Amino acid sequence: MPGASGVKELKEVNHNPSPCKRIREEFGVKEKKEMLIYLNGKLVQEEDAKISVFDHGLLYGDGIFEGIRIYNGKIFKLDEHIERLYNSAKAIMLEVPLNFYDMKNATIQTVRANELQDGYIRLIVTRGVGDLGLNPLKCKVPTLIIIANKVALYPESLYEKGLDVITASTRRNLSESVNPAIKSLNYLNNILAKIEANNSGFPEALLLNQEGFVSECTGENIFAVKNRMVMTPPVSAGVLDGITRNAIKELCSRLKLEFREINLTRYDIFNADEAFLSGTAAEIVPVVSLDRRIIGSGKPGEITKSIGREFRLLTHTDGVPVYE
Repeated sequence: MPGASGVKELKEVNHNPSPCKRIREEFGVKEKKEMLIYLNGKLVQEEDAKISVFDHGLLYGDGIFEGIRIYNGKIFKLDEHIERLYNSAKAIMLEVPLNFYDMKNATIQTVRANELQDGYIRLIVTRGVGDLGLNPLKCKVPTLIIIANKVALYPESLYEKGLDVITASTRRNLSESVNPAIKSLNYLNNILAKIEANNSGFPEALLLNQEGFVSECTGENIFAVKNRMVMTPPVSAGVLDGITRNAIKELCSRLKLEFREINLTRYDIFNADEAFLSGTAAEIVPVVSLDRRIIGSGKPGEITKSIGREFRLLTHTDGVPVYE
């Protein structure tokens, strides 16, 4: 895999019981006073996790990231997330400073050091420190950050009642510009759509692509259910090839539901029997209206609930153990 063979401070993961204290000692952390963050090969206290104002991730959004979930002491789909991180890095010609194996170890150690059973991981790789110019060749050493903490994207009530969504006037950026398949630090396209939702009093916004087809929401893939067929836009429509999205494809097979990747319009969402969103942070969220058009019964549908139940079971049985 791409990247160097490791960093001096990184130690191989040892799957012994109760390793949290040992991991902190190996990284020179005497006491866990607050959240510990992995920064360029070291675990540091949150207050000491600082990067240069000349880092191009800050100056230009020049970098990539992944969001990963921890369930019941297991990291869900860790290999798939790290593989997508390297794919994004390759697309923008960014060398990840750790190889695949060491990145997994660093991620596991960060979770252990923070003693998390359930939570959220953010992997970030930036171009690194450069000057005030754009030239990435001035950035000699990439910056690597791993954060492990808690996350709650939507209030629990929205999972029970469902989301009301509005279509943003902001369009999904073209694949010929910044390809949406790249999970880059520049999320301004999504943020502008989120601002539209906020200003309109809605919790979420749908983005269309330049041809007017449904793409995705500000941080989630979207699905429509019609006559027991589960449909979602193809990657070519300008969507991120979501890890949760792919898990849903597998779950539909288990539930004997037809699954199709197909171009959708707002009309298809309006007239769907059910709709829902998926994402690593959001998990699976029912959608009950789009642009004030009620979808189906206006309540979370049975197929959405079934997929949600199967997904919760999957997250608690599938994953890389942190503490074994």
